[in-house]
Amino acid sequence: CTVIFTRVATKDLHKPISILFCNLAFSDLFTSFSGFWISMLFITNPDITIFGSKDMLAPYALYTMSILSTIYNLVSIGIERYLAVAKSMRTRFRVARSHSVAAVFINWVLAFFLGCLPLMGWNCLHTEKNVSVLYSPFCVDYLIFIGIPNVVVAFIIPLFTYLRIIIILRKRKLRMKACGQATGTYKSAEIQVARTSIFIWLLALISYAPFFAGAIFDATNYRCHVDLYPGVYIFRNCTAMLITMNCLGNPIIYTLKVKTLGTKLKALKCLPTNHVRACTI
Repeated sequence: CTVIFTRVATKDLHKPISILFCNLAFSDLFTSFSGFWISMLFITNPDITIFGSKDMLAPYALYTMSILSTIYNLVSIGIERYLAVAKSMRTRFRVARSHSVAAVFINWVLAFFLGCLPLMGWNCLHTEKNVSVLYSPFCVDYLIFIGIPNVVVAFIIPLFTYLRIIIILRKRKLRMKACGQATGTYKSAEIQVARTSIFIWLLALISYAPFFAGAIFDATNYRCHVDLYPGVYIFRNCTAMLITMNCLGNPIIYTLKVKTLGTKLKALKCLPTNHVRACTI
């Protein structure tokens, strides 16, 4: 909520990256809200969160939708940063506000459709076959269908975009160094991007890898709920806590650190006119 209020209060909300940051905060807010909803159900009636119930479909669907929206927003931010750096010199491409709004719309439509599939009938309420032991009444095949592709998207695309940004910054720094020009700003930007990308990877790994491991466990497990209680359900609750920690970490990485990077990159505008084309980011 603090991130959302801050972004709304600032004058640069019209910027494409600010729209993506604000939408990421909304996704994190929904993730936290749905996690709190599930926690209250666990406190008031623990059995339905273990053995499954129709009452769990809506909170689990909202939880899934908000997690997917967060992943898609993180990917969109990485792509926007890559386009802003890689395309500016050659084609003078600018990510417009309409592009960010379209990305936000597509992210939410895709997350809403995939997250609401159990509400549309893809669940195991009336059958004990293929039912998830961790997230009943979800089906195991639904968790695999949701988990594997989105884990790949969450790790592969940000890896490509941020590595490409670092490579581009390094190449331009070497070109300027060969011409005898100052490269301090590029070096600072390169270090900042590298540090931020490492934080992104570690946060995503710590937050989503246990959840993915739980989905794999679901697919390979053939024991009933009672045999797995309580150890496996403590693990499930810990995975939910880690995902919530991701929601707390995103504002620190994307909202606070971006100001430092932006300040360093603005220094490029002060270079002489004949160096603008070589230094534009």
